[in-house]
Amino acid sequence: MKLTDIIAEDCAKTAVLFNSKKRLFEFISDLAHQQAPDITSQEFLEALLQREKLGSTGIGKGLAIPHGRIDGLQNTIGFLIVNQSPIPFDAIDDKDVDIFIVLLIPEQKCQQHLQTLATIADKLKDKQFCRQLRYAENNHQLYQIISSEAS
Repeated sequence: MKLTDIIAEDCAKTAVLFNSKKRLFEFISDLAHQQAPDITSQEFLEALLQREKLGSTGIGKGLAIPHGRIDGLQNTIGFLIVNQSPIPFDAIDDKDVDIFIVLLIPEQKCQQHLQTLATIADKLKDKQFCRQLRYAENNHQLYQIISSEAS
């Protein structure tokens, strides 16, 4: 699986500037509502916040994979967000986070969701790949980086 299988070009954003997890989630929820207008921004936000209450999705080294299951969503929606500077995120290593790969998954596709999370976590182990994401100069370049990564 390539990241472009779940992240459309208009869902890759770099040089954004948020100072809190909640504000980031609000931004993502608004973007998700644009992708799936039948579901409200509030429903997306609640799904992300609900999952985060179970434990931080910050996996360490400045990386997080926030995700949520959405009843009524037809297809998985993914986002790649690179914040200008790391924000507090309660990650497992207590380091702030600047790279977010966000997944919003249809409620009925939970098993596929677990495999997708594992695949993404594996890709994020590549330090060079993460460095390229952090230094992307614009949204198009960010998307090109994930378009050219190996399957």
